[in-house]
Amino acid sequence: MSDSPSKSAPLLTTLAVLAGGALFLVLVYFLYLPRQSGPFTGDGIRTAEQRLANLAKLREQQAKQAASYGWVDRPAGIVQLPLARAMELTVQQHASQP
Repeated sequence: MSDSPSKSAPLLTTLAVLAGGALFLVLVYFLYLPRQSGPFTGDGIRTAEQRLANLAKLREQQAKQAASYGWVDRPAGIVQLPLARAMELTVQQHASQP
């Protein structure tokens, strides 16, 4: 029996290291790198004009809501006030406190 290592041992070690590195790169590629996808059409918006129209519609709804009265939770007695009126009541409430 010989105590010297065989000549194929360094070659096998090199191949094992290269295979491990390749496996690592494949795992990183499939698990961590972001995927390129096609255009998102889940909300039906495809053009800048459509997005601007939807934004204008949303802002109009928010402006109407900010300027109107309504019930948020009737059993709990929570109401929706116009912003100007809510600010007036807040100022009155804090002015009356010592």
